[in-house]
Amino acid sequence: MSVVSSPQPTPPTRQIRAVHTATTVTVYQAYRSALGLPAARDGRFPEAWKRDRMTWIKPSFLWMAYRCGWGTKEGQETVLAVEITREGFDWALRNACLSHYVRGVHPDRDTWKRELRRSPARVQWDPERDLHLRPLAHRSLQLGLSGEAARRYADEWTVAIRDVTPLTHEIHALVQDGRTEEAARLLPEERPYPVEGGLLDRVTASAV
Repeated sequence: MSVVSSPQPTPPTRQIRAVHTATTVTVYQAYRSALGLPAARDGRFPEAWKRDRMTWIKPSFLWMAYRCGWGTKEGQETVLAVEITREGFDWALRNACLSHYVRGVHPDRDTWKRELRRSPARVQWDPERDLHLRPLAHRSLQLGLSGEAARRYADEWTVAIRDVTPLTHEIHALVQDGRTEEAARLLPEERPYPVEGGLLDRVTASAV
């Protein structure tokens, strides 16, 4: 007798899903090889990594694959899995604001602009992607870090950096061959990230 599997519940529209442990959370970025390879080799970002610029971290492997074209886009050939402390990640969320103005969330546009200028982190919710990089109904977190947050990310929060470019290419090749079940088994196991104390209230309510 065949067993019919239960349908998977639909994820909430805005939910952080990530590989995480009791103390760390993994995010993804893609860089040119001249920067990404030394970072993976040494387990830390080199001096060439610009700490005075905005940097975006992504807990979703498939959204990173979408953004960098499976590691084929110029300047994004090296895909990194960056393990950072949950303490740092939560600090960034606690000090973040939405990357765009939303009526009903912000009193007015000028208030949002002032908040944006003084916030070291910003949140953006983009459609999550499937294995074919098609948009899904639920959204994925992109977390932008600047100023103090960027410096802390590079020099304090980072625990380990791994080069996952070979994995990215392997999954892509399986998808191209139509072997999606095999590809899915190789995906990092991303689970809902626990947030407490209304940590995301300001950056999820009524956000588009």
